[in-house]
Amino acid sequence: MTLWFSNPAARQWPSTDGAAVDAVRVFHRGLDGYAPTPLVDLPALAAELGVGRVLVKDESARLGLPAFKILGASWACRQALDRTPGATLVTATDGNHGRAVARMARELGTGATIFVPAVMPESTATLIASEGAEVIRVAGDYDETVRTAAAYADEQGSASGAPRALVQDTAWEGYEEVPQWIVHGYATLPEEVDEALGRQPDLFAVPVGVGSLAQAVVSHYRHGTSGTPGTPRTSVLAVEPDSAACVLTSLRDGIPTSVPTAATVMAGLNCGTVSSLAWPVLREGCDAAVAVSDEAALTASRDLGELGVSSGPCGAATLAGVRAALSDPDRRADLALPPDAVVVLLSTEGVDSA
Repeated sequence: MTLWFSNPAARQWPSTDGAAVDAVRVFHRGLDGYAPTPLVDLPALAAELGVGRVLVKDESARLGLPAFKILGASWACRQALDRTPGATLVTATDGNHGRAVARMARELGTGATIFVPAVMPESTATLIASEGAEVIRVAGDYDETVRTAAAYADEQGSASGAPRALVQDTAWEGYEEVPQWIVHGYATLPEEVDEALGRQPDLFAVPVGVGSLAQAVVSHYRHGTSGTPGTPRTSVLAVEPDSAACVLTSLRDGIPTSVPTAATVMAGLNCGTVSSLAWPVLREGCDAAVAVSDEAALTASRDLGELGVSSGPCGAATLAGVRAALSDPDRRADLALPPDAVVVLLSTEGVDSA
């Protein structure tokens, strides 16, 4: 498969997402233990990549969990329980999203039922169960697990009579409100980046599963875009496993395209179908997409560790992706970066994440 896609017109696309960013930030600031996560300057990587600065947005310790997912899950769980008080929260997960939903269910005084795919390591399922959730393993891949969780949530409540509320981070026709809440929750990340830098970066690399996080990043950096030719804008690079590149494949094909997936060390990105909510935003506003190998992600994880940043393969995929992009002259030209470019790598998880 082609491992690269670029869209030169993306930076001029104006996002119309009217996310209530201020309300989300107020909510997050009110959570116990909230603080902006570090933005770590790594001059050695800037020298390697031939840019002005490389900074890693380190999500290895976010609100007591080793990954960013709780930003979206917390906002969505709160909204879901406001709509359906006392509901048992239900979701499907490759790991971190399910653990975040389970944590919020516990903190909000309700139960959680988390569906996980057959390939999930037992250690990951145990971490989710440690939050007090019921964990149900599905004999199928991530997409089948999502379908199973959705069907379970649609049933007439649990044996105790409690209603169920699906809090899923991917969207499909007829199910878009909750995923949009999750995307709005993720918007805190690029807000924090810009505040720490005092400006917007030139390139923002984001790891991609179903595309919800990338949707939040693209929407943030395209909001208010005037469309004036030549106006400098942040380039957004989506990074996926080469064994589960549903967004890159869809961008290349021009339509949402599901792909078969295989086991990968980037388990949280092992998704075969792009979110229907994310798709139109990524199609119009994502500058480039690249697929990387397990070996490249593991190397990037080790390299970040040696530089003092705890980053699992999913988070370190962004370094692997930027390396793949900037080491190729044609790809580098597609991104149109200035010589002193400021590059942000979003590391979504620590080494010990779910």
